[in-house]
Amino acid sequence: MPLNERDRIEILMMIGVGDRMRTQQEVCRLFHEMHPDREPVSQSTVSRIEQKYRELGHVRDAPRQGRPKINENVQQDVILSALENPHCTVRQVSRDLNIGKSSVSNIFKKVKYHPYRVRLIHELAEDDFDRRTEFCEYRMMDHNNQNNGFIANILFSDEATFFLNGHVNRQNTRYWSQGKSTLDARIPYATSTKGQCVGWYLD
Repeated sequence: MPLNERDRIEILMMIGVGDRMRTQQEVCRLFHEMHPDREPVSQSTVSRIEQKYRELGHVRDAPRQGRPKINENVQQDVILSALENPHCTVRQVSRDLNIGKSSVSNIFKKVKYHPYRVRLIHELAEDDFDRRTEFCEYRMMDHNNQNNGFIANILFSDEATFFLNGHVNRQNTRYWSQGKSTLDARIPYATSTKGQCVGWYLD
């Protein structure tokens, strides 16, 4: 078991000072007697602790190498970026604040922010319900009465759908939020068939 700073200080006290100093072997035996449930320390360990204290004046662990921790101000800037623009991307925040993308992702993860996807919903106006009923009962039936095979020639598919108010890319659009959130994008609905637009009315 690795020794913590408190253990090292205890070993230094066991070594003693002046004419009351113990040998390394005696320190090892004394430490084991005081902590019988722990792994015994070696004489080399006692020697390193004593040498470190003589050279540095302390027995604390050396600072660990690696990337410096992001301070609170940077974390607040990242969170504010998401609050001001929930649709921002990690790349965009990283570029605006001049910090790494991994740092931005870690901050979002730390504060439990999650990028929710956009859900597309067909937009219906108040009078669309009556228009749809009228379209089916009158316009479609009139065409069917004029051409008995008209209904059989209609192809229903969602593979050729476009949006009258602009395309919404659900793959690239995200909404940052802490709680589970649903962002609905309401779009007018129409389908494209051979260059023609077939919506609630048939021309």
